[in-house]
Amino acid sequence: MNPLARLRLLGLIEGVTLFTLVCVAVPLKRLAGVSEATAIMGPVHGISFVAYAVTLVEVIAAGQLRGGDAWRAALACLLPFGTFLNDRRLRAMLAGER
Repeated sequence: MNPLARLRLLGLIEGVTLFTLVCVAVPLKRLAGVSEATAIMGPVHGISFVAYAVTLVEVIAAGQLRGGDAWRAALACLLPFGTFLNDRRLRAMLAGER
């Protein structure tokens, strides 16, 4: 799989796991006392975050992202739901619209 396509996929996974953690697991823990939800989703989100970061380094090293696009992709995983916002740019890059 193209590293840029893999970055896009991992960005979406990272965003979905964060959404699930924040909007499902944490409320279950706080409101219903179900701590298992955060015990499961916390590490799942952590793994997806690390996979995104590692793939981002690979994409930058391969020269597929430079300058502002590289910074945008790096900031996307640090801002809540930023990977969803960055997905539009990655999709355009994959389509060759750069």
